[in-house]
Amino acid sequence: MMDSWITWLVDLLPGLGLSLALTASLLAFGLPLGLVFAVGLSQKSRLVRGIAIALVEFARGVPALILLYLVYFGFPEFNFIIDSFPAAALALGFSYAGYVSEVFRSGLEAVGKGQREAATALGLSNWTSFSRVIFPQAIKIVIPPLLGWSISFFQATSLAFAIAVPELMSRAYVLATTNFAYLVILSLAAVLYAVVSIPLAHLAERLSQGRTAKRAPVTLPLAPIKEGTRRA
Repeated sequence: MMDSWITWLVDLLPGLGLSLALTASLLAFGLPLGLVFAVGLSQKSRLVRGIAIALVEFARGVPALILLYLVYFGFPEFNFIIDSFPAAALALGFSYAGYVSEVFRSGLEAVGKGQREAATALGLSNWTSFSRVIFPQAIKIVIPPLLGWSISFFQATSLAFAIAVPELMSRAYVLATTNFAYLVILSLAAVLYAVVSIPLAHLAERLSQGRTAKRAPVTLPLAPIKEGTRRA
């Protein structure tokens, strides 16, 4: 029995690797997009702010599974064929961007007004002020909640099973179906998810506590991903 468990665990490891690769890909797409959304939400222009709000609400309000189907099955209707892995990265990355946009916005607003005034007094351009003064300070504030959301979306990569991405959940289901050992194999998959998620969650908590000890706490959205959740 133990030999079978070890064999199944080894068979699941490539799926874990693909889940981690998918997480890295969606972060590479979602983090810059989330920052763009956050900057758009802070603009004085009603048009720019309205577009940013609409995109963020769509990303947060539509279940991630629906976004996966829209990208994977919807894009081909416009003669844009996309493989399952990049489709999952785009869909989940877009959803991730909607959530972390609020984290970025809160972090940018947490930078003291005096910092902005000092940059203006020095004659720095808006871009230089943002890239050299505001953003470096904001990124230190937002790292813990960003890590929390990243953990949630690592777990959400299991949804990619629905569009045939051979990630951890997909491999677990195939193995369980082949060996008729659903309880054991799915439990092993759960353990692998936990092995990655729990240490990172503790790291995020320690980073958050470290920031709190150094400065007054900043209210940032730390809630895990929930399908169809909208901002209050």
